[in-house]
Amino acid sequence: MAAGIPSNDYAREKTGFIRERADRAEPNTAWHQSLFAHDRYGGVVTLLARIDRFNGRHPWSHNDFYGGWVVQSVRSSEARDVLDVGCGTGNLIDRLRAHIDRVTGIEPDSATARVAAARFAGNDSVVIEQVRFDQFRSPRQWDAITLVATLHHLPLVDTLRELDRLLSPGGRLVVIGCFRNAGLIDYATGFVASVANLIMGKIKHPQPSDQLPIEMTAPTAAPRETIAEIRCAAAEYLPGARIRRRLFWRYSLVYDKAASAADQRGTTPVPSDQQKRHR
Repeated sequence: MAAGIPSNDYAREKTGFIRERADRAEPNTAWHQSLFAHDRYGGVVTLLARIDRFNGRHPWSHNDFYGGWVVQSVRSSEARDVLDVGCGTGNLIDRLRAHIDRVTGIEPDSATARVAAARFAGNDSVVIEQVRFDQFRSPRQWDAITLVATLHHLPLVDTLRELDRLLSPGGRLVVIGCFRNAGLIDYATGFVASVANLIMGKIKHPQPSDQLPIEMTAPTAAPRETIAEIRCAAAEYLPGARIRRRLFWRYSLVYDKAASAADQRGTTPVPSDQQKRHR
């Protein structure tokens, strides 16, 4: 049974949630940052504004796009007990619970958390808690922890430290995150993502709509850190973490915590200059 939140009919919660939150939906901040930042020509702005409107009428979730990869990364670690930080309406949890014994989801937004709680009402393998991560106090640890488009909402260094504390020895941290564009590579990959975004929108959401999918109506925030800054912090606080640049303004991070303190001391962080060569 979902804990701490009243259990209501999922369909009723979903309908009310969309009506309540539709006027609060924000544009894709990464899209605007990557395409509008350096534009000085009115015609180009007009074209990009039309493309942006097209994307708004054919919405699809960049985060759900990576859901299968996240699930596979968790499954390959043989985790049985997972914490999903910033679980939203529970799309990732729904995919995880088919392979994991128990999933705990925490979500700071009350409306979003209510939808997730209603969705898994009566399911003893899923627990939903409405709580901010910086107020989440738990003495226990988890076999795996997942964050999808959540880390950029939180203070980076403090969050990495706390995630390491919450992760069991031998456990795995899996992150799909957003980063701030800074430099030619970021803008070049952003352009490629912008073109691919049009194609994917038409494929995944062929019929125009003036209403966002429920999973895309949670509060958003612009990323603060560049991918280089994220790599640097991870090298210090999550030694051995593997970070890859991904399509659609995302990166992935996988960190396997040492099984013992002795193993942890023997882990050698990857030097920052070497990390840059592997971007």
